[in-house]
Amino acid sequence: MIDIDAANTTAVERLMAARPMLTGLRRALDVVPGMKPNLLLHAGPPIAWPRMSGPLRGAVIGALLYEGLAADEASAVALVESGGVEFAPCHEHDTVGPMAGVTSASMLVYVVENVTHGNTAYSILNEGYGKVLRYGAYNEDVLKRLRWMNTVMGPVLAEAIAAGDGGLDVRALLAEALHMGDEGHNRNKAGSLLYLKWLAPLVARVCADSAVEGDVLKFIGDNALSVLNPVMAGCKAMADAAHGVAGSTLVSAMARNGTDFGLRVSGLGGRWFTAPCETPQGLWFPGFTAADANPDIGDSTITETVGIGGFAMATAPAIVTFVGSTPKDALNATLEMYEITVAEHKSFTLPALDFRGAPTGIDIRKVIETGITPRINTGVAHKNAGVGQIGAGLVRPPLAIFEAALLAYAEQYGLA
Repeated sequence: MIDIDAANTTAVERLMAARPMLTGLRRALDVVPGMKPNLLLHAGPPIAWPRMSGPLRGAVIGALLYEGLAADEASAVALVESGGVEFAPCHEHDTVGPMAGVTSASMLVYVVENVTHGNTAYSILNEGYGKVLRYGAYNEDVLKRLRWMNTVMGPVLAEAIAAGDGGLDVRALLAEALHMGDEGHNRNKAGSLLYLKWLAPLVARVCADSAVEGDVLKFIGDNALSVLNPVMAGCKAMADAAHGVAGSTLVSAMARNGTDFGLRVSGLGGRWFTAPCETPQGLWFPGFTAADANPDIGDSTITETVGIGGFAMATAPAIVTFVGSTPKDALNATLEMYEITVAEHKSFTLPALDFRGAPTGIDIRKVIETGITPRINTGVAHKNAGVGQIGAGLVRPPLAIFEAALLAYAEQYGLA
């Protein structure tokens, strides 16, 4: 008889022991496993073009324009419909991407190495808020910004990170940021400043052009989400360390593509369990309403998977001004998540709860027993391609994916 609790203890201990280090910034084609010139990675579980949401389609079009594989929107769509483009989930290539998550061959990706267990994860650069590729926008301003980020800023950051004496300890950065009012998903103001503090002297050391140096540091400093992408890669490295433990019912990935919400479980291999995404509820930018919102999208739920984001809202009461809630709700959100997890994180502690460890290790059994699904903080994309971000809010995954995963677990391990 399999000892599920022992398997879960092994998985969550591996997750907490993982030490992700930001060690580089490289071209996706050169480092992401299985990357090809005509392959686009996307957020969430597998999906084909006919079922893609508006923001994901917009990001695909933008990536093809950026790569020079298409001259305009019409030729981009024609290329996809002719079968000239391949698609795969970021998660299946050791990668994560916020919102649409589209990652193409020539984009630069952060390289985050888990020095405890030896696995590596990747994530693209963060563009900031608003009208950006990851929210499905692809006009010339979006493409111009991407080109600057990947051809001017990127090489400077790559050289700076390489000069960083072993890299940046992402776990340590997160632990400190949680004590400074971040929750690590939608609120990363403190973490981004800590990232800038580490990065600035390195940029100054390696960049000979003072104008470029100023532009790079200003871009990083003005973007309160600048650290989100290396944080996501760090969380991916942690979660992957917990994946593949026989008999474990721990969730090792939660991800959304704007159509389907996908779940993977440590003891069930690479199988995805999916159901339709819910639409976030929250605060809208001027001129937009809930009727404009696309269903939930992005790989950034990897943060909740390891116990931060919506699971750590108690330590970030100011997040409620962005996602629409109250400080008391933020506290209660974290307390609720202890009911569906198997551990309290040894490194991620929460001052508002007397430095109690963040709830970590989602157990599909506990989700079904309690009927409580994970809390998620998220941005909101417009449902139509090309528009971009229209707000931010809160959402939960559908209970059906946990039910399907538990049934599959029972069948695989002879418990049915």
